[in-house]
Parts: sequence; structure tokens; C-alpha cells
Amino acid sequence: MRNIFSKFFSKSKSEISQTSTESLDYEKMIHLDAEDLAEQGMVDAYQQLLPELSKFIEHPTELSEILDTDVPEYKVRCGGQEYLIYSAEEPGTEEASWARATYFFFLIVNKQLTGTGVQFYAINAGNDLGGLFLSPEQALSAQGVIPRKTDWPYSPELSDPWFGQFH
Repeated sequence: MRNIFSKFFSKSKSEISQTSTESLDYEKMIHLDAEDLAEQGMVDAYQQLLPELSKFIEHPTELSEILDTDVPEYKVRCGGQEYLIYSAEEPGTEEASWARATYFFFLIVNKQLTGTGVQFYAINAGNDLGGLFLSPEQALSAQGVIPRKTDWPYSPELSDPWFGQFH
């Protein structure tokens, strides 16, 4: 596949908020895989993300998993808040676990980025899910140069069927 993405991440932190007509640097994308996140992989993914997140905030918040094999149930805890990924006792959470894990993962990261001028945007979905740190201007600019809407950076949501992804 031809790499159509340019050099956002060769810029300094002060330049990252400037509007550009350049595309995205997929070489900087952090591969996440929504299935892995939902299947008790959120802490591992968060650990993988920490070096990049630490470039924007000094002290990233700790993320931990809460497992109950008797139910079964999978939650994560971050910043004193618990997020339910799935539970046999909560109707619909198991079927929506990929979307829930994606949504909560990006929510946890983006809460920490408040005030930095940067957000963590989702790229693709499902097993191809990844994320990029971008300014809102960069995400918007990418829409002007990336032809397929489903390839645009987006903020995950809990609304079926697209869960925030452009279509």
C-alpha cells in the first residue's frame, strides 16, 4: 500500500496546533485492535501508548483492570472511575464489547489530554483500529486530503452502528 501520509510528527509541539493541508503519518499510528482491547487488553495497549502520551502530559494516570471470572465481567479503572467493558449481568455489553472498549480507551486518554491542544483520534475500527495524536485542526485538515470518509480520524462514540466513525 502506498504511504500517502506526511510529516505531522516531525514538527515541534508548538507547531502541532497549526492548521495544515498535509495528510496523516500512519507510521506514527499506534495499533490497538478493538478485539484485543475488549478481551482484557486495555492495560497492555495503554502501556504501549504511554511513551507517546508522556510527550503531551507529564504524569499519565494509571490504568488497571478489574476481572471477575465468576460473572464473567471485565472493567478498567482509571483516575478513580470504573468503566464496564462487558458483563454477563448487563444485557448487550458482551455484544458491544469491542465498541465499549474502544470508546472507553479513547475517553480515558482524551480526558488526560484536556487543555493540551491535542487529542487521541481513532483510525479505522475493529481489528484494524489504531490511534493518532493530532490537533483538531490536523484531524479536520485530513478530511480534505483523504478521499474515503471511513479513513478519516474520528472520536469514538457509543452510538450504533458506526460508533463515531465517519461514513
